[in-house]
Amino acid sequence: MSIQYEVEPLADSYGVADSFPKDFGYGEEEADIEDSPTPSDSKPRILLMGLRRSGKSSIQKVVFHKMSPNETLFLESTNKIYKDDISSSSFVNFQIWDFPGQVDFFDPTFDYEMIFRGTGALIFVIDAQDDYVEALGRLHLTVSRAYRVNPEINFEVFIHKVDGLSDDHKIETQRDIHQRANDDLADASLEKLHLSFYLTSIYDHSIFEAFSKVVQKLIPQLPTLENLLNIFISNSGIEKAFLFDVVSKIYIATDSSPVDMQSYELCCDMIDVVIDVSCIYGLKEDGSGSAYDKESMAIIKLNNTTVLYLKEVTKFLALVCILREESFERKGLIDYNFHCFRKAIHEVFEVGVSTLWTGSQAAGTPCTKAVTLNGTPRSTV
Repeated sequence: MSIQYEVEPLADSYGVADSFPKDFGYGEEEADIEDSPTPSDSKPRILLMGLRRSGKSSIQKVVFHKMSPNETLFLESTNKIYKDDISSSSFVNFQIWDFPGQVDFFDPTFDYEMIFRGTGALIFVIDAQDDYVEALGRLHLTVSRAYRVNPEINFEVFIHKVDGLSDDHKIETQRDIHQRANDDLADASLEKLHLSFYLTSIYDHSIFEAFSKVVQKLIPQLPTLENLLNIFISNSGIEKAFLFDVVSKIYIATDSSPVDMQSYELCCDMIDVVIDVSCIYGLKEDGSGSAYDKESMAIIKLNNTTVLYLKEVTKFLALVCILREESFERKGLIDYNFHCFRKAIHEVFEVGVSTLWTGSQAAGTPCTKAVTLNGTPRSTV
């Protein structure tokens, strides 16, 4: 496997620790984007809930704080609500609230209406290696209470710690939890409440894949982004393309073709390689500069004639493509189409810097109108 890597830290290069609404892009095209400061507590939020020791804090640390899965073994149990503002170091502009497992919904000091009213997604984590009867009871209580306050919440169930289960046991556990949870909702006349189920583990890429699906539901521009990716790959001879958040390795959009887990893992590994190599060779002797900037680009050629191609889109986003070696011979066409694609991405988010919620929707109603573009990428034939 050969790696061609190019990074050129510039005096005005940026790091990945700036918040998305500030200087989303760079250069003259994006100079008119204004800051849109949002009070921290008014940002859309994702709630992490579940019983004690189900793995909630480990998920948060691994996905958004680059903690090694083995290090999470030493995390203490959460004993109070922990609020983590993700937007300061990532494209996604929201908070994650990690709830202690012993939270009591009937405690008069627990203002569940305020919490659920501003929630975009509620993730309930179930330990698949434990007896999940109590967890199912808490799941039903949680989602039914939240649904009555805010029926617009996306309810997600992470069947977690499945790395210790066989494939057959995973499928059987998911089927059993799915059946019981939906039966409980039907008994309570809550058939309209929809639960999405994911098999997850912090020891592989399944947790990143699941979080990607959760975050995508909160991005109103998702249909536009998917359409742009479809246009780009169809005119460039590319087999698969992901638009990644570099920090978390969540993909915020992909084209309409099915996601192959092996391809997704390859793209995640490529991002790690790019950042690691940049940190070693791309920074100055005094440690200044940036591990990821507007000149970041990488090409990895595998020994099965497959090429992985990474290009910087914004200071938080990277486009990672999978294509055949013979298609990569038209690199000039691909680069031109990428330039059109990148420009269109900036146009999408210039329409509204606040990507997930508008100010009038801080009470908890998600924005559902997709952004339209003045133009779409075009290619030369």
